[in-house]
Amino acid sequence: MTVPPGGSTPADNPPPTRGEWPDDRHAGATTDVPLLSRTAHDRGHLARLLTDPAQGRPVRVLRVDEKRAVPVSEGAHGPELLYDEQASWPDGAIYLGEADGVPYAALRAPRSLSVGGRPVDSWAGLREVGAELGDLDAGLLVQAIGIVEWHERNKFSPLTGARTTVARAGWVQQDPGSGPDVFPRTDPAVIMLVHDGGDRCVLGRQAVWPAGRFSILAGFVEPGESAEAAVAREVAEEVGIAVTDVRYVSSQPWPFPQSLMLGFVARATSEELRVDHDEIEEARWFSRDELRSGTGPQALPPTVSIARHIIDRWVAGEFS
Repeated sequence: MTVPPGGSTPADNPPPTRGEWPDDRHAGATTDVPLLSRTAHDRGHLARLLTDPAQGRPVRVLRVDEKRAVPVSEGAHGPELLYDEQASWPDGAIYLGEADGVPYAALRAPRSLSVGGRPVDSWAGLREVGAELGDLDAGLLVQAIGIVEWHERNKFSPLTGARTTVARAGWVQQDPGSGPDVFPRTDPAVIMLVHDGGDRCVLGRQAVWPAGRFSILAGFVEPGESAEAAVAREVAEEVGIAVTDVRYVSSQPWPFPQSLMLGFVARATSEELRVDHDEIEEARWFSRDELRSGTGPQALPPTVSIARHIIDRWVAGEFS
């Protein structure tokens, strides 16, 4: 999936003088239209949204199995998601959005050798195939896994304990009694590269990771806490150092199970690491040269992750 690049500062782009404004009157705004329309009101009006199957635009359904894997075919330019094209809305399907007039849906379903009459080359998850997909497929995959995961974990009302019923094309669960509608939630988490203002950064590892893999530090935002405060707290808890110059980089949805990763860089104000082994197994300083040459960690996070995105940008000298 594509992680948005960092923006430039106002000093890098001084305002043009009168008569020099670019054609886009909203200069500096993001003008790219998302490939997928996720307009919320469409979820309650599928009848008006769905096109006539006779016009050749059926519903494209992405199946998600119990391991959060989806069917994949090997196309001419790499892996592609394999959709099951249905003439009508499948029972139990969750509306994902519409692209180029075609509605997309996710459906919890078991694995099979073929989908819609086409052979499945493999069943793969986000970590395995996400970085190799095009933007539309990658976005649909993240959304499908996240919403299916939410339904699997939230089958009962948090207020009354009653089993809920699904409404609004899979985006609301309703308490059958007097309870309010229950909507999907997203848990904010911070993920941060801590550097020394020079040529070194801190990487840590969890005991459950494959041997030799290191990554940047991360943790969840607590109630009443800003993202920047969470960065400082998590770094202090995990490696025992204070940070300053906390700067936002970019974000990434990470549906394991339902997080929004907020990426930052921060500068350490001290060097001695005091690792809390209840939090992580190990942490070390690594230099840019070690990361460039491969003489540092045996493994880094996969390229699909925002962790790798931030590491690569730091190694390239973008943050200091």
